[in-house]
Amino acid sequence: MQIRSYKDTDREQVIDLWARCGLIKPQNDPIRDIARKQQVGAELFLVGERGGTIIAAAMGGYEGHRGWVNYLAVDPDCRRQRLGQAMMENLEQRLLALGCPKLNLQVRSTNADVIAFYQALGYQVDPVTSLGKRLIED
Repeated sequence: MQIRSYKDTDREQVIDLWARCGLIKPQNDPIRDIARKQQVGAELFLVGERGGTIIAAAMGGYEGHRGWVNYLAVDPDCRRQRLGQAMMENLEQRLLALGCPKLNLQVRSTNADVIAFYQALGYQVDPVTSLGKRLIED
């Protein structure tokens, strides 16, 4: 798998990948999320490609204090090949090069498999409460 930054021509494949991975939720319009990401830190929006097909994606961010990752997805037919790990390691290296001291992410507390995936990569459950407020309704 080749990991590279997202290009406009990747949009349909990325949205399809997110849909197959169950990452698209009614409150998050993927077309708008991609457009927003292209305006801020676009170089941290990564895709994993094999044979011209997008098989993995991760939307990273950094605001100068903490790094974030959203929308990590691996094609269900390509799982258990360490592709998610490769995407996270690539994103971590890019964030480290920017001077990012810590990477945060959010996982629904009911998603035990994904929590276990991140724990296997060295992530820990932080004793914090995540709060959110929608400023724009999608």
